[in-house]
Amino acid sequence: MSRRKKQELGAATQIVNVDVAAIEALLARLRAQLAPADFELVKALCESFVQLTKLVRAQGTTLARLRRLCGTAASEKMATVLAKDQVGTDGGDADAGGAPAAVSAAAGPAAPPPPRQRPKGHGRVPVEDYAHATHIAVAHDAEHRPGQPCPACTCGKLYPVAEPGRFLRIFGQAALTAVCWDCERVRCGACGAVYTAPAPPAAQGPKYDETAASMMALMRYGTGVPLNRLDQLQRDLETPVPASTQWDVVHERVGDVAPVYQRLLRLSAQGSIVHNDDTYMRILALMGKRRAELLRRGALADPERTGLFTTGVVSITASGPIALFFTGRQHAGENLAAVLGARAAGAAPPLLMSDALDRNLPKGHPVDWANCLCHGRRNVVDEVANYPTECRHILEELAKVFEVEARCRQLRLCDDERLRVHQRDSGPVMAALEPWLRALADAKRIEPNSGMGQAVHYLLKRWERFNRFLHVPGAPLENNLCERALKKAIRHRNNSLFYKTQHGADVGDIYMTLIHTAELHRVNPFEYLTALMRHAKSVAAEPASWLPWTYRETLARLELPGPAPCPRVPVAIAPPPPGPGPRLAN
Repeated sequence: MSRRKKQELGAATQIVNVDVAAIEALLARLRAQLAPADFELVKALCESFVQLTKLVRAQGTTLARLRRLCGTAASEKMATVLAKDQVGTDGGDADAGGAPAAVSAAAGPAAPPPPRQRPKGHGRVPVEDYAHATHIAVAHDAEHRPGQPCPACTCGKLYPVAEPGRFLRIFGQAALTAVCWDCERVRCGACGAVYTAPAPPAAQGPKYDETAASMMALMRYGTGVPLNRLDQLQRDLETPVPASTQWDVVHERVGDVAPVYQRLLRLSAQGSIVHNDDTYMRILALMGKRRAELLRRGALADPERTGLFTTGVVSITASGPIALFFTGRQHAGENLAAVLGARAAGAAPPLLMSDALDRNLPKGHPVDWANCLCHGRRNVVDEVANYPTECRHILEELAKVFEVEARCRQLRLCDDERLRVHQRDSGPVMAALEPWLRALADAKRIEPNSGMGQAVHYLLKRWERFNRFLHVPGAPLENNLCERALKKAIRHRNNSLFYKTQHGADVGDIYMTLIHTAELHRVNPFEYLTALMRHAKSVAAEPASWLPWTYRETLARLELPGPAPCPRVPVAIAPPPPGPGPRLAN
């Protein structure tokens, strides 16, 4: 933010401390001096100010609550942004990357709304999805065995049915479980020699199995559970694993998976499309007094730089998407430049999808730069209250483009087919929108220095970058793929708050890269990390065979056992409470 904007913001946000009694006295004096409508407006403003002050001073007040008070919602959907009576038939409900839902504005009595469909993912989970569930075969009694006469009709005979009746129950258990083998010991009464029963093969090996190390890494860097929080959970469940021990285990095992991480770095440099973005991060070793000590010793390069970031890079390669994470003092463009340093000589420049900040550009590496259309749309959304008519037109036109994109995804079109569809359906929309925006700005219908003027200028200045999807096969409209990847880093920051050292941040980057890349390829990250750790020697010798999309073939080729689920301690199955009988699982 510029100094001028900070000064304007400070001047506009000065809070006046006024007693409630003084406000009531002012309203009493104004009642006789103002028209009734004007007085009601002033009264509403004063009451809103009093209520807002109370909420700000309250301890449990959140930003979301203040937004609700001011009538501002966080959603960018058109049905939320625009008033219901403003959404026309050409508009729709379009979020950052979704399809619009047409809203009827036909005259006459309002038709009853259609029945709301249950959203996907909110139904019952079929029993087939519980791949690691323990199955216990239950046989019939002697009266109902196959071949016996039917007890109901006594005419036919019973025969087996291939599909059994399934009753599924879910039991709670600690994320990390412990198994102890108590080997019997005997002592000689004469010489005192002690003999211990040999431990079974399952008892051999390190104290913390590969599955335990994978679970710790997945909990910390995949789901954002801090080490101390998992420590407390394990203590509550009487299987204590201290936070320091968890760090020792994941730190010791990071060398087993690092060769695959290095291989992913080299492969991502060959991508045809690269997304990048960054978010702020905290590293205690580079902040506060520790930073001052580094500066005093001259151990910190570029001392004027103070920013700390986590950069997310998602590269679309021939093998699929690869997600990379980099945490430190470098911003997105510098981290991307380091990745593209391994790009094959003579390869065509990749298409870069990002927001419009110049720091996203990798210096020294040519790219075909495309900008996120959702960022340009978001600036318009912020001005709906000030320019409802103009904003409505822009949002409805952009909604048509996102609807075309949603249709292409639904039909699973290839890049060339998607390009032709966008050129046919989205091209005329964007071609008509550009002169409309220029006429809006040239006719002085909006103040150039206002928020709406800046939003229109933002779109027009980068119009070619916003239209790359109309010229380059496979070019995306938005940068949501990278922003979703960065949610892992943001979730880690919101829960763990910081990294202690740069080395700890590097360890987190490696695990996040492997976990999210596995998820992008629909690979179970727990099983994947376990397989890498169990076959560390083979991974180090041939990392290309242990990528998320190749490791299962490698296991089958080497006839190695697949990654087994985390061993579970037998759970005492309690009888169900009295009530209705059991229900078959779907």
